[in-house]
Amino acid sequence: MAALKIQKGSMNIFHEPSRDIPCVEHVDVLVAGSGPAGIAAAMAAARLGASVRLIEQNGCLGGIWTSGLLCWILDIRNKQDGILREIVDALDRRGATWPVKVAACAFQPEAMKILLEDTCLAAGVRIRLHTRLCAAACDPGGRLATVITESTSGREAWGATCFVDATGNGDLAAMAGCSFDYGRPEDGKAQPMSLLALVSGPLASEIPEVMHDGSQPGRADKERLLALIRAGGFEPSSGMPMLIPLAPRLYALGNCNHIYGADALDSQALTDATIRARTETRNVVTALRSHGGPWSELQLVATAEHIGVREGRRIHGLHQVVVGEMEGGVRHPDPVCRATFGVDVHAITGGPGATCEPGIKRHVLPYDIPLRALIAADRDGLLLAGRCISGDFLSHSSYRQTGDAVPMGEAAGACAALAARTGRLPHQVAWSELAAALPQLGRLIEVQ
Repeated sequence: MAALKIQKGSMNIFHEPSRDIPCVEHVDVLVAGSGPAGIAAAMAAARLGASVRLIEQNGCLGGIWTSGLLCWILDIRNKQDGILREIVDALDRRGATWPVKVAACAFQPEAMKILLEDTCLAAGVRIRLHTRLCAAACDPGGRLATVITESTSGREAWGATCFVDATGNGDLAAMAGCSFDYGRPEDGKAQPMSLLALVSGPLASEIPEVMHDGSQPGRADKERLLALIRAGGFEPSSGMPMLIPLAPRLYALGNCNHIYGADALDSQALTDATIRARTETRNVVTALRSHGGPWSELQLVATAEHIGVREGRRIHGLHQVVVGEMEGGVRHPDPVCRATFGVDVHAITGGPGATCEPGIKRHVLPYDIPLRALIAADRDGLLLAGRCISGDFLSHSSYRQTGDAVPMGEAAGACAALAARTGRLPHQVAWSELAAALPQLGRLIEVQ
């Protein structure tokens, strides 16, 4: 790599000279992002015989589960097979989960990192970490054909027959020119971000009243933890802090901060939000330690490398999931996932004790996410998985759970593999073919 020569031009614009970029490889399926949706997409595609490249900007697989320290998988009660069940069972066998009395999985993030590497490599997935997408290119017919990345290796090009955007924020789709929505429709404001952390110290038996493990009725554990933080002299920006047991004396500290008004599509806003949230997390731990007794042993072990972003781009697909489908428990002829989580919009603006946005609660019945919501409307050869799929503001607040992201990713990866290996586009793959490859999809039709 050689330094670029500065050319004369505007003080506000730097002109980057054109250059040839080495093409590293061409694969059947390229998956961008290795969070819950991305690892499932990569594994599913590879298991169907496709050559698969998985590109991740961080230094580990797992996304929000690992870099984000979200050690709590929700909406898993009805997910009894597929890759999600494999992951949960494997964590159990490795002694990396903690028993809870609710339909969730509490896990140790370091064990998750290692498990995901093991399973992806065993499936034949080619992994590239520490590499960030920076551009996308289409062929003359408008089909997505190449992505460009930046890393310590320089700028590189990667070709694929089909692509899966599992970046969370829909970065690949946006680079490819896809249209999208962001935030609530009336003003574009999005849900707050939260930075998660690991803490250690007291035994769970010493502080059972604040354990978020299903042993307390309703929100009792959160309210007690909030009261303790306030009594320690600090007013947190979130009114729903959680302490989730992961191992003896190890806990995930969740929702102890809400960073309001930060734009998930602005890197400086993400930077500022992360710094504010990390400072607030330290203040929460200090407030709890001030109570002495078992709390005097509380230590901040780690804060997440990546702040938790609840809401990014919602890419336009062949079908948009809307809140009415949730209220009616809609069944589709091409289901890839049945979501059960309720509308969960965290307070858009702050205030003492802020929790959820008022006035928008909905009664939700189990509803289908259709394959069409995973197929980009504006760019051939591109599938979506995770929270960037096609949906409206309220429905997104439900299906954004990682327990739904995994089956979405599994379906997207399988569809991409079937399309790539037969010379078709994703929208040309019949749902029946997908169900033959992923038998759990057929059971969604059987169980109405």
